[in-house]
Amino acid sequence: MKTSIFSLFFILICIGLHAEDGHKLWLRAQSTSTVNVECSKQSPIIEIAKIELQNMWQGKAGHTVVLKLAKTKKLQGDGFLLSENQIESNTEAGLLYGAFEMLRKQQTQSSDFNGIFNPSYDLRILNHWDNLDGTIERGYAGQSIFWHPGSEAFKVTQEDKKRWTEYARANASIGINGTVLNNVNASPKILTPEYLNRVREIADILRPYGIQTYLAVNFASPSVIGGLSTSDPLNQEVVVWWKNKVNEIYKLIPDFGGFLVKANSEGQPGPQNFGRTHADGANMMADALKAQGGIVMWRAFVYNPSDEDRAKQAYSEFMPLDGTFRDNVIVQVKNGPIDFQPREPFSPLFGAMKGTGVMPEFQITQEYLGHSVHMVFLATMWEEVLNSDTFQEGKGSTVARCTDGSIFKQKYSAIAGVSNVGSDINWCGHHFAQANWYAFGRLAWDNTLTSEQIADEWVKLTFGKVSNTEDDADFVKAVKELMLDSREAAVDYMMPLGLHHIFAAHHHYGPGPWWAPSGMRKDWTPPYYHRADSLGIGFNRTTSGSNAVSQYHQPLSQQFNDPETCPEKYLLWFHHLPWDYKMKSGRTLWDELCFHYDSGVQKVCGFQKIWDKSESYVDTERFAAVQKKLREQSLNAQEWKDACLLYFQQFNQLPIPYDLERPVNKLEDLIEKDEKQIREGRRN
Repeated sequence: MKTSIFSLFFILICIGLHAEDGHKLWLRAQSTSTVNVECSKQSPIIEIAKIELQNMWQGKAGHTVVLKLAKTKKLQGDGFLLSENQIESNTEAGLLYGAFEMLRKQQTQSSDFNGIFNPSYDLRILNHWDNLDGTIERGYAGQSIFWHPGSEAFKVTQEDKKRWTEYARANASIGINGTVLNNVNASPKILTPEYLNRVREIADILRPYGIQTYLAVNFASPSVIGGLSTSDPLNQEVVVWWKNKVNEIYKLIPDFGGFLVKANSEGQPGPQNFGRTHADGANMMADALKAQGGIVMWRAFVYNPSDEDRAKQAYSEFMPLDGTFRDNVIVQVKNGPIDFQPREPFSPLFGAMKGTGVMPEFQITQEYLGHSVHMVFLATMWEEVLNSDTFQEGKGSTVARCTDGSIFKQKYSAIAGVSNVGSDINWCGHHFAQANWYAFGRLAWDNTLTSEQIADEWVKLTFGKVSNTEDDADFVKAVKELMLDSREAAVDYMMPLGLHHIFAAHHHYGPGPWWAPSGMRKDWTPPYYHRADSLGIGFNRTTSGSNAVSQYHQPLSQQFNDPETCPEKYLLWFHHLPWDYKMKSGRTLWDELCFHYDSGVQKVCGFQKIWDKSESYVDTERFAAVQKKLREQSLNAQEWKDACLLYFQQFNQLPIPYDLERPVNKLEDLIEKDEKQIREGRRN
């Protein structure tokens, strides 16, 4: 008996030694030898760069690395010049980024150490949708790491500081240099002294890692917390209030970055409440920040309950204002014209606003892509968007080049990602969701990187498989391919061929193409977007429909307008087509939809097989956690396929192709499940 207990105890200890909760992210490496790091200057940032090199060094023992600050014309912003013996930069932050790049190359066994590494964007920012009560809007990884509820709201603990330091280090390792600490649906309270003092505490922790702090602000703050009778941006009292508030902030946080504003969107107050324009509101704030070097990021996510196609509204509202914004205003534009859908064409505002600073906004948190349950590597989506050609200044006018300063010389180039970080021990709720945080940072630094390069880095850094053995190489290749296929799989089992926004009510998780309760505004219901009827399916945005195609530059406008030349991945985004429309595959549109839905389900089943084969290469804890998530994703994918095909089948009365697997769920059961979740206020 004693022997058995001892054996069990020994086994548990061994399991514990090999367990990995994911908290270390992609920063798991430990030094294998010593290194000498020299620098003629001292500062907190430089000290951190030295420590990182010493703690994670994988190179030659006793090697010397020199950190050199110098004004070099080849380098832009926080760029750095890297060689095996030296990291050179114009800024201290650049030395820290160079240190992490050197370590990344060692840990991934890259042979190419020499080169110039300039950032694609000056400002590389995470937007946190964290509420002051500690919850996170569209957050799937626990509570906020910045804000606590109730009596703990203003208390800063050592655990807080430790978590903020770890967070700052992770961001610095991938080149992120800015953080918006609170939700774009901002509470005016964020600008009260108690909350600003907590912001100061956070900023003090982030600063040594080269990270500036930003705040999302409520446009009505002067009247809500300032005691004024109005928040009209042209009212002199309001102008003075914002200037005084900005001065108050900079006394606490000298390197404060500026404001993020969501105005006149989804009920948020804005300048239009007072008969003013977005430019009036943004410029008033920009003027208040100008002397301190701050910026305003003004979101273009606007839509009103009207008969106008929702996809057109941002362009219609902002294009007439092009050239009227201050140079420290950046219009923040979501990647697509609707709302972070699994697939959208790029927003037509990219490249069209030639006289205004424009920044892409990506969503790292998986609001529309399976929350923290589904494995979906988003780098492929962002690469698709960045490489999309707008043709605004001729062929090659990609979204990347239209926003990074290559074509339009805006004062600031910037990019933002809506964070997926929360208080969960593994930060992101799903171990593979960490890859999206990592990928955003890497693309923000270098928008020419491919998804394959980023996935290769992340797998090697996260799972430590960097040896040159054939087995380890097979592991990396298999998991990398799984990641690269995952987003297309999700599109297939959710909304293929340009379908969009057909989620169940409120939670944006499961299928709900039927959801259209009486009295609900149409653009909040799936039938508004899929428009399925007995004749066909899809949203007509051609010249005979809403004419959203006209917002794109030629030749795209013409290409999107014709179903024969429109890319099939966007087909039902721009066209309402008959069920028997002949696709390029030779199948009818209905059969093609069926094959896509089935393909998505089969791909996820394949992901399970790939991951199961990886068991011997992954620690027990992370292997089991991912395996469990993949099982749930597979069940969800089947529900998506069954719900959508059975629902659409009601309109067309066509059979599902006989060589595909039959639905395993009944439509009435799926609808009842959805309605029950609505009643209980939860998702599956």
